[in-house]
Amino acid sequence: MTIKTATLNGVATIEIARPEKKNAITMAMYAQMAEALAAAAGDGAVRAVLISGQPGIFTSGNDLEDFMQRPPEGTDSPAFAFMKALIGCDKPVIAAVTGAAIGIGTTMLLHCDFVYVSDEARLAMPFVSLGLVPEFGSSLIVPQLMGNVRAAEKILLGDPFTGAQAVEFGIANAVLPPNEVLNHARRIAERFNALPPGAVRETKTLMRRGRSAAVMETIGAEGAVFAQRLRSPEAQEAFSAFFQKRKPDFSKF
Repeated sequence: MTIKTATLNGVATIEIARPEKKNAITMAMYAQMAEALAAAAGDGAVRAVLISGQPGIFTSGNDLEDFMQRPPEGTDSPAFAFMKALIGCDKPVIAAVTGAAIGIGTTMLLHCDFVYVSDEARLAMPFVSLGLVPEFGSSLIVPQLMGNVRAAEKILLGDPFTGAQAVEFGIANAVLPPNEVLNHARRIAERFNALPPGAVRETKTLMRRGRSAAVMETIGAEGAVFAQRLRSPEAQEAFSAFFQKRKPDFSKF
């Protein structure tokens, strides 16, 4: 099993559990996570959702082999179903991040309500280096959070950043020692057991109302370009180089 789910004390947990592949996400895993989010949203006993990875790794992003075999073409793909389910969840979503959070491992955090990272966390959005473009609304949200010049470093150059920088940029709430991240995130999630659930849901909806239409429009625009870029010679060279464990050569483009 690559996605583990459970509900305990009002908290629905979604655990990415594929450590042998650095928690790389397949299309089947996206479908599982989308289903888990929908189930949590519809369960009256659930007051919050907690997303975590494994000790030392949140996720290395998409499983590139699976990704090439089952590219996310169109908004009906499992990857987009997950995006829509996370954005549409009206209950608080808390993320616990240790180790690497690459690609969608970083961009999904932009749609969580609380994010707690370890002091060993490393976040990165290396879409351009793979011949692709950003996803999950990150081309809109990241410049809003960081400003254009910092966003250019993180998106155009794909420069990684630390958990402390994630806090500085407004992506994360706090940095903690690795062995404290998950328990702290759970304690935050369980605090919603003592709050009126209707007021929580309505407040979350209002907090996101101002940018929800722009985010969805951006996700659609990104998705259209992303699908085109997957078939581009640049992306084919980047993926071939990855599988052949060599440096890509973009000099001919």
